[in-house]
Amino acid sequence: MALDSIEGSLKERGVRLTRQRQILLELIDKTGEHLDAERLYQMAKEKDPKLNRVTVYRTLKMLKAGGLVDELDLMHYGGDQHYYETRLKQEHAHVICLRCGKVEEFFGETLQRLRKQVESHFGFQVLLARTEVGGYCAHCQTLRAREVEELREQATGRPGGSPSPETQKNKRKSARAKRGRTRQA
Repeated sequence: MALDSIEGSLKERGVRLTRQRQILLELIDKTGEHLDAERLYQMAKEKDPKLNRVTVYRTLKMLKAGGLVDELDLMHYGGDQHYYETRLKQEHAHVICLRCGKVEEFFGETLQRLRKQVESHFGFQVLLARTEVGGYCAHCQTLRAREVEELREQATGRPGGSPSPETQKNKRKSARAKRGRTRQA
């Protein structure tokens, strides 16, 4: 939803758009980030030092109740905190890296097909759909692979994590001994 239509919607409801509310709306809409209440408060305080936390929470509650912003948990990446974004006209999925917290938005026909499939399969009227996908971004996949490799090297004491020739020899002896015991039994 565009900032102009949010402002218009507030005016239609008789809600005054104070300077502080304007600041909060602009931050939610234009930062390109999914902000939690505390981060929103910190950013807004830079623009208006008189703004307080109560104003932030009351404004978020009002915007949420009016259907003008969405409250998201984003796979609880940040614990129990919630994040806010203006309600967009087009539904989208949030793709969250569970390591670094990076959030991407996915738009596409796939989501519309899923919605229609749910409606037809269950005879259900979908009013709201939120899709979150958790995993690891390309950068964090690379970091994880390096960490796994380093752990292997630490565990084996050898580059690449391969066992030493002595360890390999001992494993073969142990396997032969086990085979010998099972044959005798």
